[in-house]
Amino acid sequence: MALRAFEAVARHSSFIRAAAELAVTQSAISHQIQKLEQHLGVLLFIRRTRSIELTPAGSAYYAKVRRALEWIADGTRQIRDAKTQKNPLKVSLLSSFATHWLAPRLAAFSADHPDISLHLMPSIELANVGSGTADVAIRYGTGGWPNVQSSFLMRERLSPVCSPEYLAAHGPFTNSIELSKGPLLMSYAPHHFEWDAWCSHFGCDLTNAPRLMLHDYNIVLEAAAAGQGIAMGRHRLIERRLAARALVEAMPDSRYEGTIGYWFVTPGGPLQENTERFLNWMREAGKRDVLVPAARRDR
Repeated sequence: MALRAFEAVARHSSFIRAAAELAVTQSAISHQIQKLEQHLGVLLFIRRTRSIELTPAGSAYYAKVRRALEWIADGTRQIRDAKTQKNPLKVSLLSSFATHWLAPRLAAFSADHPDISLHLMPSIELANVGSGTADVAIRYGTGGWPNVQSSFLMRERLSPVCSPEYLAAHGPFTNSIELSKGPLLMSYAPHHFEWDAWCSHFGCDLTNAPRLMLHDYNIVLEAAAAGQGIAMGRHRLIERRLAARALVEAMPDSRYEGTIGYWFVTPGGPLQENTERFLNWMREAGKRDVLVPAARRDR
């Protein structure tokens, strides 16, 4: 307290202003200064009727005390900042997954892990994880990407979907072959593994069905909801649209759950703590998904 009182009096050149700053009485400040002068064996201030000023010894001492207090304050700030600083985690992922699955759950993640700041990096391209561009990636498919470590997160449920208006105008589609009327709404990709896997499971060939190629899956969903054709519905992403009947399943009993799903992709080697915490949270959140049950067709 004596050093803090001395620094305040020297800075303000006033016992009154120093006392106000430190929220103590003027006499308390004066007492602290007297104790410090007795301890040091020198006078620190020249006291006049209406003013005070530092003695040469007091001036030299003030320069050192002020520097020391600044160092202490800086060290205190660093410790406090370290406790409250968020650890950034750069996540590469498809914009459709970011928009329809992860974004509605971000508040829950922040509540569970307030010290981790997710930097979402939506892209169609596969990010080079670990290179600085992205720390981790959430990829969609069947796995097997080279030069990375893949951990399965959650399986996707697939079925062809369209708007109720489209189904009324062009349906009913009672079997998979009738879907060849199209158009099938697809995003640009080297191969359409969803449709391939679904057709293989249901024993149909839609190779010659008319197609409408769109930039990404978000646009595919918008086009389907607008009645432009039939999309392959990823149920984890469209559960709200199915519940609101903005989209409906194009044919009955058409759901497929195979090896297609979402994968947590990292560079090789052990996971860092914040990466592992995000991975565990993703897995638990995926388990809590309640997919919309199949709706009965209106008769």
